[in-house]
Amino acid sequence: QVRLVESGGGLVKAGDSLRLSCAASTHTFDGYITAWFRQVPGKDREVVAAMDQEARRRRYADSVKGRFTITRDAAERAIYLQLNSLKPEDTALYHCAIRRSAPFENTWYQVSAYESWGPGTQVTVSS
Repeated sequence: QVRLVESGGGLVKAGDSLRLSCAASTHTFDGYITAWFRQVPGKDREVVAAMDQEARRRRYADSVKGRFTITRDAAERAIYLQLNSLKPEDTALYHCAIRRSAPFENTWYQVSAYESWGPGTQVTVSS
């Protein structure tokens, strides 16, 4: 199992930006579906963004479309989530997740489909 570690979270004001990073312990992300999820206490974990194995298709939750961008740097064994125009409702613990299994479509948003998870990085947006 691949070990993932997120970083880049913090306390920001509404309208600010953050860039989250997710590093892998010993693997590159080639051949993996990669995703970012978020969770707030008392609620289910929800998908934010996902990218297919070739980094060609990207999908986003409706709530973040146009504001967040998922990217990957295979050489650095890292995936990123750029968060722009942050809102208080974006406050959550953000997790990266990966899996090798296909297909991408119709499963990219499913928590149960992912094989490895990071512990998360906290994003707090004040109004």
